[in-house]
Amino acid sequence: MDIRTIGEGDVIAWTDAMAIGFQRVPDNSKDNREKRVDHWVRRVHNDFTRARGAFDGDRCVGTFRSFATGLTLPGGAILPVSAITNVTVTPTHRRRGLLTSMMRADLADSVARGEAMAILIGAEYRIYGRFGFGVATDFQKLTLDTLRTDFVADAPVEAGGRVEFVTPEQVVELGPAVYEEFRRLRPGAIGRSPLWWDMYAGLEAPPSGPTPGRFHAVYRDPSGRITGLLGYRVNDHWVEFAPRVTLTVDALIALTPEAEIALWRFCANVDYVHLVEAEDRSPDELLTHWVEDPRAITTGSRRDFVWARVLDVPAAFSARTYGARDKVVVDVRDDLGYAAGRFAIDNRSGEAVCAPTGDPADLALDIAELSAFVLGSGSPVRRADAGRITELVPGAAERAEALLRTPREPWCPDWF
Repeated sequence: MDIRTIGEGDVIAWTDAMAIGFQRVPDNSKDNREKRVDHWVRRVHNDFTRARGAFDGDRCVGTFRSFATGLTLPGGAILPVSAITNVTVTPTHRRRGLLTSMMRADLADSVARGEAMAILIGAEYRIYGRFGFGVATDFQKLTLDTLRTDFVADAPVEAGGRVEFVTPEQVVELGPAVYEEFRRLRPGAIGRSPLWWDMYAGLEAPPSGPTPGRFHAVYRDPSGRITGLLGYRVNDHWVEFAPRVTLTVDALIALTPEAEIALWRFCANVDYVHLVEAEDRSPDELLTHWVEDPRAITTGSRRDFVWARVLDVPAAFSARTYGARDKVVVDVRDDLGYAAGRFAIDNRSGEAVCAPTGDPADLALDIAELSAFVLGSGSPVRRADAGRITELVPGAAERAEALLRTPREPWCPDWF
């Protein structure tokens, strides 16, 4: 078995293996094969050094890729991280250590590049904890029954603000600047490439086929500044000549509460719409506070989304801000060795510093547990009660909770 980085000549075998790993039948028509090569050359910027394959002879039986991006931390700092994706193992080659080998090689490369963290979206929950990953952001699905409620009268509204449709070309032109401002406001957000915007807007179709047709809109505040972006689809479903249309929100981001409620209100008031569905939303959405009857909003179960793996504890925890003026010393276990040691997270001056220390530890925990706290999510108190972290000094978990938690929960609006 040969595990190596791939080149342009391996794209067809690599993408065939990825399709099989994700339970899709590969399309090996001549046209699709050509599209695949062109797409992936563009997607990796003609640099395949972060894409790996496991090869059994000439056949690719495992895939793995990472890419560089920035992850927003509490306080708005953007930390360079490695985003791991396209991870598969062909069913005929499971339980042979292929994922372990590819993951360890990629994490070692991340450390050599100076990336302080790695992130991923876990298709299966039980896989990634053993590599030091912990759940750092969650998401939920919302469904609003527009016939059961209206918006509260005192919701924040800007006189002169307006929602207007834009073309896909305008989305690509206007959207990136708005998103870059948004991501500074929300821990957990990552960067978006020009190719991401082209595919989202429907200007370029991935090899798997065209993206669903979407309506695109923006919110302009009274000065004309764009402070919100919206993308949605409708299913145009009718029953006995009565509309039962569902509007599906694919993207809704806003820089202000006024922009956010204006876009939700717009969705709820589109003609014929009975239900507004929005997947992959923040677990602390404001929408439930803006309707007269919150029971008209059905929330899906809260699910894990982005997993994080801290590789450089001082770099990651020095870059974020904190909720209390305190110092907490953590003794970290890391089976891979990258983040093992004792570290002081010191925010007593209001300018956070995290550094190795010889001081006695307040808490002992695995790197997966520490990684779960890096974006401000998770509860040290509940983790201590559950036996997932060890409180070495009475009250340390409660102090860590006040230090690490953030007022708004971290949220990543994008799959990767």
